[in-house]
Amino acid sequence: MDISVVVPLYNEAESLPELTDWIRRVMVANNFSYEIILVDDGSKDTSWSVILDLKQQHEQISGIKFRRNYGKSAALNVGFAAAQGEVVITMDADLQDSPDEIPELYDRVMNQGADLVSGWKQKRYDPITKTIPTKLFNAVTRAMSGINNLHDFNCGLKAYKKDVVKSIEVYGEMHRYIPVIAKWAGFSNIQEQVVQHYPRKYGTTKFGAGRFVKGFLDLMSIFFVGKFGKRPMHFFGPIGVISFLIGFFITVYLISEKLMSIANGTVYRNVTDQPLFYLSLLAIMIGTQLFLTGFIAELLSRNSSERNKYQIERVV
Repeated sequence: MDISVVVPLYNEAESLPELTDWIRRVMVANNFSYEIILVDDGSKDTSWSVILDLKQQHEQISGIKFRRNYGKSAALNVGFAAAQGEVVITMDADLQDSPDEIPELYDRVMNQGADLVSGWKQKRYDPITKTIPTKLFNAVTRAMSGINNLHDFNCGLKAYKKDVVKSIEVYGEMHRYIPVIAKWAGFSNIQEQVVQHYPRKYGTTKFGAGRFVKGFLDLMSIFFVGKFGKRPMHFFGPIGVISFLIGFFITVYLISEKLMSIANGTVYRNVTDQPLFYLSLLAIMIGTQLFLTGFIAELLSRNSSERNKYQIERVV
């Protein structure tokens, strides 16, 4: 199979017939063998009934229904597991992404060697309350991930080599950072394609302001797990040792100062009367706790069933 189109959706009954017809026209015009996987993320409207009707009309369409709303990441992860195409295309169900982009995305993956191609909506039709935070998060993600050639990590329209979607796991709100997850998994050829963005035709956006907080926390998780997941002591250990040594040397300084004052017969304060003593004590405690945290995390990592799970590209 050439292409799997994975479409996560939530309350998009009105747009589904138009979207699937549009995808089918593009596929037939380019002689692609394909499937369309519609993942219903616990919709409250008639989306599932529409999917059942579409399934009856077109054998290339399949549907997966969640019992409740788990989020876009969960829908994508399940869709990736079900996909059979050599190239996997993801797009939103709200008709803001254009299926006309599919042939070029397919060519970038199959013929130009891209592992992942992310869409970039240069001209957006979103409110300023969405575009400004998005620009901020994209800038932070570029700085932390080192993927400097992407302008929009969160664009729903993406193309993946099959190996990519079978090698990564998406959960929480991490669909925003799939390029980062792919990079940590060893897929380095990540490209960008300018795509058309259309105004929303039906309904309203399903994402509130809280998604930015969750997205930022997930970015921190991706950064830590990707870089230190198999060696947590390398993160906690140095910070703990530095904090401990700072506290230790401050304590030595305070005690030495008191002993010198006693020897010289000058007026001195008790070590415990000085604010620096409590700061040094706090630094020693924090340093010890961080070091122990790293030690425990290292033990858990070494005993984890995932401790020797690595991304292997090829076996001959």
